[in-house]
Amino acid sequence: MRTVDFLSVAANPERVFALAREVERWPDHLSHYRWVRVLEGDTQEGIVEMAAWRPFGFFRWPTWWVSEMRTDPHALDVHYTHIRGITTGMRVVWQVRPGGNGTNVTLVHEWDGPRWPLIRKPAAEWIIGPVFVHGIASRTLAGLGRVAEQRDE
Repeated sequence: MRTVDFLSVAANPERVFALAREVERWPDHLSHYRWVRVLEGDTQEGIVEMAAWRPFGFFRWPTWWVSEMRTDPHALDVHYTHIRGITTGMRVVWQVRPGGNGTNVTLVHEWDGPRWPLIRKPAAEWIIGPVFVHGIASRTLAGLGRVAEQRDE
């Protein structure tokens, strides 16, 4: 399973990168995030616990995962590997790059699927990836993009 979300942001790359790596502040900016906790280390290199809501009309489905997080300030990348939760083993990278009149952000999720025999690939490719991962990632990217643009005004 691979999902790719992309957004052009009218803000400088360093500001966008700072928002992307300041995960403990995401619930302040993003209403769909329930909490983010740094369990070990920090947001340069550590373990973070995240929980978000996936809205479905009037209903919200709770999601939760724990990731090893590592930032590369020279490349302006933020890397995650999910180590707990249904998405254990998922690899995620935020790529923040100068582009146009601001910043291009690409958010890539790659995963082999849950450890469920027989339905592993269909669950990942038909439901978890497009419905949950993309549903949350696209909201996160759009929300942080709005915050970055407001701060640059």
